[in-house]
Amino acid sequence: MPTLFDPVTTLSGIGRTRAEQLAGLGIRTLYDLIAYFPRDYEDRTQLSTIDHLEPDVPACFEAMVITEPRTSHIRRGLDLTKLTVADHTGRLPLTFFNQSYVADQLRYGETYFFYGKPEGGLIGTQMANPAFERPDAPAVVTRRILPVYSLTAGITNRFLVRAVSQALDACRGTLPEILPDSVRSRYGLCGAEFAYETIHRPESFALLAEARRRLVFEEFFIFSAGLAMVRARRTQQPHAPYANLDVRPLLDMLPFSLTGAQQRAIREILADFASGRPMNRLVQGDVGSGKTMIAAAAAYAAAANGFQTALMAPTEILAEQHYQHLQPLFAGLGLETVLLTGAMGAAAKRSAKAAIADGTAQIVIGTHALLTGDVTFASLDLVIADEQHRFGVAQRAALSAKAGNPHLLVMSATPIPRTLSLILYGDLDVSVVDELPPGRQTVDTFLVGEAMRPRIHAFIRRQVDEGHQVYIVCPAIEEGEETSLKSAEAWAQTLQQVVFPDLQVGLLHGRMKSAEKEAVMGQFAAGNLQILVSTTVIEVGVDVPNATLIVIENAERFGLSQLHQLRGRVGRGSAKSFCVLFSDSHSQETRARLKALCATNDGFEIARQDLALRGPGDFFGQRQHGLPAFKVASLTCDVKTLQNAQEAAAAFLADAPPEEGSPLYARIRALFGSAETAFN
Repeated sequence: MPTLFDPVTTLSGIGRTRAEQLAGLGIRTLYDLIAYFPRDYEDRTQLSTIDHLEPDVPACFEAMVITEPRTSHIRRGLDLTKLTVADHTGRLPLTFFNQSYVADQLRYGETYFFYGKPEGGLIGTQMANPAFERPDAPAVVTRRILPVYSLTAGITNRFLVRAVSQALDACRGTLPEILPDSVRSRYGLCGAEFAYETIHRPESFALLAEARRRLVFEEFFIFSAGLAMVRARRTQQPHAPYANLDVRPLLDMLPFSLTGAQQRAIREILADFASGRPMNRLVQGDVGSGKTMIAAAAAYAAAANGFQTALMAPTEILAEQHYQHLQPLFAGLGLETVLLTGAMGAAAKRSAKAAIADGTAQIVIGTHALLTGDVTFASLDLVIADEQHRFGVAQRAALSAKAGNPHLLVMSATPIPRTLSLILYGDLDVSVVDELPPGRQTVDTFLVGEAMRPRIHAFIRRQVDEGHQVYIVCPAIEEGEETSLKSAEAWAQTLQQVVFPDLQVGLLHGRMKSAEKEAVMGQFAAGNLQILVSTTVIEVGVDVPNATLIVIENAERFGLSQLHQLRGRVGRGSAKSFCVLFSDSHSQETRARLKALCATNDGFEIARQDLALRGPGDFFGQRQHGLPAFKVASLTCDVKTLQNAQEAAAAFLADAPPEEGSPLYARIRALFGSAETAFN
């Protein structure tokens, strides 16, 4: 008898080529097939009559073939097979493209069930390439709720429906029950075998909803249990408390007072340092809320206790900026700060690595490259990950193992709704920085179309004449990436040569070498460039207080949270600041989304709307974000189920953690990926 983890080639009709194609979908075993859930469903259960068919609305109907099918050879590679079917309400011409075999399958005078999309035209309604079955045949493509799967080259939906069905039949009775009976009983959940069977072969939408609720609960339960295990392991690990928690020498050097939210976050960090366990804390605050000073206080406390800090930034530009801001501050306190980035010369890198290795450098600033094998720390005990909303649970676990279980501080300027925060940062303690420092400006935001271009150019000129600087953000780097998009290279050239020939226009994008990017940002920060045309490389952290206007081209191509991050590049000085969104999109949904950004500067509200509109998969763009790969669950639609699953997982673990080798433990390890570091 086949087992769940037999290769897909054990099924009939799946040879080496098909197996390779399925592997492209992550399907290698029978279990992978069973756990490859549909992305949608088509209701083919409702029967129509021919006279009720509507153009472009798929429908299922029963009809008799009333003409002999005829195949015509139109040209090389194109055959047409035509026939007419009828019911008691009317007739319908059918055409099949390059399917001459249907002439043998559809027989004159016999009745079939058809499913397809009618097309209206000058000669009336007709239909191309409908699916069909005999009334006495099993309901495979008609008269059923048909699952619709995500596909890849060479794999059709019909093939997947058949393959999944085979796998279900082959493995009947072998699916393990992950959820404890007590949990299923308390929350009214169906069994595993029924859920998997029904999600692929639903007999009704009511039963489908029941199966989906079970599988959503299961995914959240597995993740919540794993997260609780990570947190439990962390709290069980001892860490010598810091004896010196006085950060007043640092705070006394600042030319400004911290906000109440900043002071609260620092107190929470110092309490972690004194707790006798490793800190795992998220500092979450909107753009410009002063998280860097919180990180500086944490680094100072680590240094005061004889330990090194690694401050990791997502880009070299931001790492360099942190170094420029923090090095003078720490130098005034007698602390050595070094920068380590890929853009530095060989000699500078050697010097920095030597200072890190012998402990001379107490604060080390760089990118994730700081944690590669050739960088050795003398006494690393605090890791600060800046802007790392894609720094997930497994990555944090791997980091703790590599760096000897240090204190970890994760900082994010992407406000995250509580639902998503529970998933992404459920193993962390959270400090929310919900105040802006005095003097931080709200940014007036406007949505405009191309007709406003001359007025916006005049507005750019006025800002520059007043001594300010301007960002212009384009979604593409060069022409040809997509014809409808503004390209940074071409637009910078146009602005410099045609629109503002008397001004200094700079260009910044991700394909430039690090030294080039650093030079351009240095010129802009120094005021030598009045206008900087850039891609989203400026999204994170770049701080030029004199910039008062940001113009974002093709704004519809960005998510709300990303637009909010970009908007945060201005309003950092004392002058009034503005954001202009260019979009000629006619989509009502798109325009409503962009107008939502114009209506508020509250990053948490923007993030809530963005998550609801786009879902968590696209919430952070295409970058690594550390989110678990939920197959059925939706973080926007299944909030109540998430809460129930977390409660159930906590109660279950309090009684008895899952044993190694159990199906539940195996699923937890599979979801977290880096299970060796997470649970060992």
